[in-house]
This record gives sequence, structure tokens and C-alpha cells, in this order.
Amino acid sequence: MESANIDHVTSEKNQTQPKWQGQACADLAGPKADQIWPFVEYFFGLKRWFPTLTACTGVEGVLGQPGCIRYCAGFNNAPFDRAIGQAKTSTLYWAKEKLLSIDPVAKTLSYTIIDSNIRFNSYVATGRVVPKEEGCCIMWRYEVEPVNGWKHEDLDQWFESALQVMARSMEKALLGQAH
Repeated sequence: MESANIDHVTSEKNQTQPKWQGQACADLAGPKADQIWPFVEYFFGLKRWFPTLTACTGVEGVLGQPGCIRYCAGFNNAPFDRAIGQAKTSTLYWAKEKLLSIDPVAKTLSYTIIDSNIRFNSYVATGRVVPKEEGCCIMWRYEVEPVNGWKHEDLDQWFESALQVMARSMEKALLGQAH
């Protein structure tokens, strides 16, 4: 009976904590928003931009249509490893992500994690490619319930780092196309 009370208190505590929110931005000096957007828009192509991903495949729905679902998986993800107290693991981290909305004119998409082993609850993210005078900026915003064993700033650092990797990979792909 006592454990039921503890579970109830824990559940109430999680419901009253504000969600973590964060934003990262990666500036690209050369590429224009119209050049970068097709890379972001291709919802099943995330593996191309992240070397730690071993898979990113469509598992349901029509690519580019709200409701489609992708499966992403990979190894060696530092914030996840730190959260479980290891420097480096052989754990396969995975997530099923559902496209919530996409607007090619505004160059914006939103998605949510519907299942994963990374302990993200109520996770929603919005990616946007913003034109600038000399290139563009890729912006990523997220919202998630606090994750036990994590620090909010670790998640912010991961997002910033991951977005920089993604932006540089896209930039290199464009340079390769120019040759």
C-alpha cells in the first residue's frame, strides 16, 4: 500500500514540473534556405546527417505527409551514456518519431517521439530553416518532460552539438554537389 502512495506522489510531482524547453540554431554562411530545406524536409533521411545513426527508415505512412513515422537508431550518444552513468556503451538507442506537421512554404516541420528507449516523455520538436542575407539558419526547438537522471543543460548542449553536426553535413553535401 505504501508503494502505491509513493507512485502517486511521484506521478503528481512529474505532472507539476514544467516541461524542459530549448532551442538551438546553426548558421550557414553560404547555403540558402531553399538549398537546405529539401534536406530537412526529407523526414526519413536523418541518417545521412548524423554519423552516429545506423538507421533512419520510414515504417508507416507516406513520406512528407503528417502522420508518417520514422524509426531512428544509433550508438555512442554521449548525453544518453552519461545519463546511465557510463562513458561509452554498446547500447542501441532508438526512437519512433511521428511527423505532426510540415509547411514547405514556411520551411517548418514538427514531430513527436511516440516510442523509444531514451526515456523522453511528451517530446515535441520543431525544425525550421530561416533565410538570412548571407545564407540561412537551421533552428530546432524542443519541449519534453524532465528526464530523471538528466540535467536540462546537458540536453541543451546535445541539441546544439547535434544541430551543428547536421548543418555541417548538409553544407558538405551541397559543396559536393557543386563539383
